[in-house]
Amino acid sequence: MAYLSLYRKYRSQTFDQLIGQDHVVRTLQNALSSGKIAHAYLFTGPRGTGKTSTARLLAKALCCEKGPTPTPCNECSICQSIAEGSCLDVLEMDAASESGVGDVRNAIVEAVEYRPASCRYKVFIIDEVHDLSAKAFDALLKTIEEPPEHVIFILATTEFNRVPPTIRSRCQKYEFHRAAVQDLVRCLEHVSASEGAVASPSSLAVIARMADGGYRDALTLLEQVLIAADGEVTSEAVYDQLGLIADATADEVLLAISDGEILKLIELLNKAIAIGRDPRSIVESLLYRLADLTRAAYGLEGNEDSAHNAALHATAGHIGRPRLLDLRSGLASIHQHVRDITIPRIWLESQLIKLAIGTPAVAPPPPPAASAVGKGAAPPKAAPTPATPRPATPRDVAPSQGGPAASNGDELWNRLVNSYMKDGRLPPIGLRLQRAHSVCRNGTVISVEMSQFDVDWMQQDPKRVRSVVDALKALSQQEYRVEYVAGSGQKTENPATDAVELPLEGRRLDEKAREILGLRSESKENHEP
Repeated sequence: MAYLSLYRKYRSQTFDQLIGQDHVVRTLQNALSSGKIAHAYLFTGPRGTGKTSTARLLAKALCCEKGPTPTPCNECSICQSIAEGSCLDVLEMDAASESGVGDVRNAIVEAVEYRPASCRYKVFIIDEVHDLSAKAFDALLKTIEEPPEHVIFILATTEFNRVPPTIRSRCQKYEFHRAAVQDLVRCLEHVSASEGAVASPSSLAVIARMADGGYRDALTLLEQVLIAADGEVTSEAVYDQLGLIADATADEVLLAISDGEILKLIELLNKAIAIGRDPRSIVESLLYRLADLTRAAYGLEGNEDSAHNAALHATAGHIGRPRLLDLRSGLASIHQHVRDITIPRIWLESQLIKLAIGTPAVAPPPPPAASAVGKGAAPPKAAPTPATPRPATPRDVAPSQGGPAASNGDELWNRLVNSYMKDGRLPPIGLRLQRAHSVCRNGTVISVEMSQFDVDWMQQDPKRVRSVVDALKALSQQEYRVEYVAGSGQKTENPATDAVELPLEGRRLDEKAREILGLRSESKENHEP
């Protein structure tokens, strides 16, 4: 017999084997016992939580020779054929690959007219039903609303919101939950024992945490580790397969950040990189460990051995609750942007050093990049670039009130930029305000000269403009009006070109290009004899 993956080999064959979905099992068994069988069911929940397995179990319970029964026998020919996937009256359809209206008509609408060949019901199981097209849902609607007595629909989806309300309202909905870590560990212990493998409790706990509540993901990870492990499955083998760093190493990194030990932090990062750990995986490992440390800090005990819990409490107590929350926030911001960095290893090192010295880790700004210079240092402001003298504009005129016109060094403007840069939710606005070429305040009117790109970006969303006005009011207790003016902000070599304000177009652009390239004007060429 061909090799079967663990998640297929250990798929639940009875309702009693279905772990972690007691609310679903209890309701379905009560309905089967009382004979209150619906014509359509909708199973929704995260991937790998047993939706398709439950759909097959329900088909068994409905079609079993001893049924309908809450406990199918698994011995009759019908139960065995459903388990093998060869039953002619239990039709499974994958909407991800058969999403068109033609597929629905051929596989369902036309097939419901025929009575079952050998079973009591003709059961249609549609997996990933949310992938059906709008026309396919329309074709299915009438059939699923009033199907023949011998037809039952079971729909499964991971995205309930994408199923049209007209379909939802005609189905009984059952919501599947993510598995608890304890349930996953028990499942992994049973499977590893059945496979004759020796696995340490800590390694199974790591796999359970990485599975994120999915039974299928947990069994897939266990299978991968069992293939690679030589002898006993240890937590180190699990970390190697998943590309993560060990809990002990993560504790050392977090303690180095908390204590501000920069040299030790860099050494630990270099060691992790040397053994092939990806920067993003390092951040993920730290976030997972911080989650465990936070739970330990607030008194939520884990299910691991006492030595593991003791290490958790020791590290959490040393770092402290407030610092744990700060680190989680900073690392979450780093994880959000690490995938978009050209040289993530260098960038990650700089961001972790910022956390260690107390400077908030933020998203990398577009070039030219800026970096913090010391503990608690505010993000640097772009200094105004010297330019050749130009005619005075209203922005340069000294204000009639409020003191002389301000440059980028204006105290209120600096406080505004700092407030945005410290707010992890709004760094894009702060970056653009930071890059302003000049800032002039005339009473309650502030003129901000920026690049044309930044001006368009600020003005395309009224919420951004209003956000700046509200932030200024919160800082100064005064209402300001902000004007965004496009400007080059670059030093010009030819004073004559400074007076050109309108863009060159058409013939003027052609003549200017010829003048720069040293070519004769086209008009002169056309008139020469």
